[in-house]
Amino acid sequence: MENETLIRLSIFIGLFALFATIEAIVPRRQRTQPRHTRWLTNWGMTIVNTATLRLLAVLLPLLAVGTAIDANAHGWGILNHLNWPIWLETFLAVLFFDFAIWAQHLITHKVPLLWRLHRVHHADRDIDVTTAIRFHPIEIAFSMLLKIGLVYLVGPSAFAIILFEIILNGTAMFNHANMRLPLALDHVLRKFLVTPDMHRVHHSDKRSEHDSNYGFALSIWDRLFGTYIAQPKAGHDDMTIGLQWQDTRPSKLGWSLWLPFRK
Repeated sequence: MENETLIRLSIFIGLFALFATIEAIVPRRQRTQPRHTRWLTNWGMTIVNTATLRLLAVLLPLLAVGTAIDANAHGWGILNHLNWPIWLETFLAVLFFDFAIWAQHLITHKVPLLWRLHRVHHADRDIDVTTAIRFHPIEIAFSMLLKIGLVYLVGPSAFAIILFEIILNGTAMFNHANMRLPLALDHVLRKFLVTPDMHRVHHSDKRSEHDSNYGFALSIWDRLFGTYIAQPKAGHDDMTIGLQWQDTRPSKLGWSLWLPFRK
């Protein structure tokens, strides 16, 4: 779609700047590591991920949005066989893909091979807005391949996919941000959205806690499937973020990229 990249990039940069500013003014937790070293690594990982998707686009004829256009042109996918209002189809598509991301997230914690990749995200010893962009490139490629398959299965419009990606990126930055929300506001928001305090539990070093709260946008899936934990046992100020065995090495880009292949 015309100007898709510019629109998505503008919204991403705007939201990143907003959440980074808020967490600098009203942080929820004190940092355990210098911000500049972590940010360089997390942004470096994003650059590697972008290059990975560019390479994937060369190897594959279509990525997510192109797949939606192709599915529509050929009449493939469930929604392309229904004559429902566009607003309803868009709503159902966004809802479905939010659930799919929740399910994928849960699976990455349960399948040992996928966990080796996903633990790169959890190895961040602090959690802030840049943690939302800290993923291993192989996991990013796997996620894109899964998304392409689901797009052909469901048949959403290109607009629905773009809207979903914007919502996913925005809510991921929001719920990873190290910002202090008023408890009353958090209590209301988490009834339907994943808040920073809710998602922070997922980044606990305790297995019982990081195997919970898998949602990125909607909180309904964790409540529905019994994976919701309201608060960490040690409290947000005293809980430990990251993995039980780790030290300061995950703040280094090369070490983090090689983490899935370490014993």
